[in-house]
Amino acid sequence: SYRLAPMIRNALTALLALALAGCGFHLRDSLALPEDTPPVQVVSTTPFSELATILERNLRNAGAPVVTREQVQADPGMAVARLDIVSERWGDLPIAIDDQGRAQEFSLRYAAIFVFRLADGTDLVPQQAVELSRDYVSPPEDATGTSTEREILADELRREMAASILRRIDGVARARAATTAAGAGTAEAAASPEPEPEPEPTP
Repeated sequence: SYRLAPMIRNALTALLALALAGCGFHLRDSLALPEDTPPVQVVSTTPFSELATILERNLRNAGAPVVTREQVQADPGMAVARLDIVSERWGDLPIAIDDQGRAQEFSLRYAAIFVFRLADGTDLVPQQAVELSRDYVSPPEDATGTSTEREILADELRREMAASILRRIDGVARARAATTAAGAGTAEAAASPEPEPEPEPTP
């Protein structure tokens, strides 16, 4: 019946939340940071950023040492690498309307700008933006169910954003390591003396 529809919708929403919490987003392998990288501090311009919290947890899970702001403040001389979340932006874009001109489907947009700096201030990953989106239905007569669904999608987008940021850092770090290894191999080959030719046998 019509009264049961919101209950069924809320039940399905709760099941979706449990599924998302169970699977999450994780890196397949350990994060490939340079060997001399010091502990990483995640810094966000957004107070109480949930994205920063997820990034700290994922970094630890990937094997990277993480320090908090309090630890850095307690030891001003500590060398740290910084993952700076420069900005986070959210937006809801209407993508469908009903016959009365009311928006009933939206695209939830999430964008973050970040940069990863080593302890000496050089950029391992220069500043760049990541943009994600998810579509959701928002019937005007069911504001409560829509709010719950949007919150679940927002949590999913934060987890995916954290995974995307770490994948980019991992990709740059691996490419840099490969370039360094190739350069070292070329230099070693150039420094190796060529073998002397064997003397020709005398008749």
